[in-house]
Amino acid sequence: MDDRLTFEKLAGAIQHVHEHFSAQAIRAVNISLTLRNWLIGAYIAEYELHGSDRAKYGDRLLGELSRELRKHGISNTGRRQLYNYLAFYRTYPQIVRTMPAQFRRLLPKTIDGKKVRTPSAQLAIAPEKLVSSLSYSHFELLVAIDDNLKRAFYEIECIRGNWSVRELKRQIASLYYERSGLSQDKEKLAELVHSSAEHSEPRLAIRDPYVFEFLGLKPAEVMSESRLEDQLLDKLQEFLLELGHGFCFEARQKRILIGDTYGFVDLVFYHRILKCHVLIELKVDAFSHEYIGQLNTYVSWYKQNMMTDGDNPPVGILLCTQKDQTLVEYALAGMDNNLFVSRYQLELPSKEEMQRFLEEKRREMEK
Repeated sequence: MDDRLTFEKLAGAIQHVHEHFSAQAIRAVNISLTLRNWLIGAYIAEYELHGSDRAKYGDRLLGELSRELRKHGISNTGRRQLYNYLAFYRTYPQIVRTMPAQFRRLLPKTIDGKKVRTPSAQLAIAPEKLVSSLSYSHFELLVAIDDNLKRAFYEIECIRGNWSVRELKRQIASLYYERSGLSQDKEKLAELVHSSAEHSEPRLAIRDPYVFEFLGLKPAEVMSESRLEDQLLDKLQEFLLELGHGFCFEARQKRILIGDTYGFVDLVFYHRILKCHVLIELKVDAFSHEYIGQLNTYVSWYKQNMMTDGDNPPVGILLCTQKDQTLVEYALAGMDNNLFVSRYQLELPSKEEMQRFLEEKRREMEK
């Protein structure tokens, strides 16, 4: 038998090596970020209990600490994020047992891994399994669940189904735990849920916004998870800039924090003639009223946080596409100035133009 490499085997071997080490690198980054955030929470908890000057800060501690850390360029250290790290540490104290020996010197001196409390044996998943299977963004969703049994349920299902962060969020929102409790055939329900679930893949894991900032990358570099959506956004960006009607590109996948939730606006332009921001959301899916709600939320946030003197209210454009169907919706939040609405209709592409463009590009890419 000839064991010499053929060209096809050479290419296959290199692909295998690449995929193996890429997955290893992404896993290492995710674990490092999880342990970093857990340790930040551990130190805050230690300070709250034993800090020599803790009385000086009181309730202002996290705000003051956030300002100090940001002076030093330390990512993901907003006040709310620091609070989340503290909650993460308190919810998962057993993670101390996953700390590699060479990193144990980083632990606060009062933390003893041997004495740490742990969930009941019936609920507990080995901390090593949790840390190696879940990203910090998974943990953030799980920490928000107050009920230990409910949290354990989602831990098990998430690991068993290799769910993406988005899938875990969707299942929590759809009350999978509660539906499972009421279901007479729990196995059938679980089979149904897992058969349609979005799986976590290395190429998606690295796009976690926490990972991007941890690595010093700009949030705007977080790209869409759908290849078709990504390509359409490229074409859409070019299309609007080539119209020459005053569009100035500002951001792609613009990350904004609304309450406790991060949102990502697909495309953000500033229109120099209309003097307003234009926010565009693209959904490679059929129209749904929840998409209008999401876009309107982004438009309202921009109106409150990004408008400056002389600006008109922002405009939102929602594009939904599905085979044999294209719906274009314009959200005119707060635009009660008739004159401005008329100018808006004149300066922005018509719905018909947008519809033709979207249908044409989708057909090209699907071929």
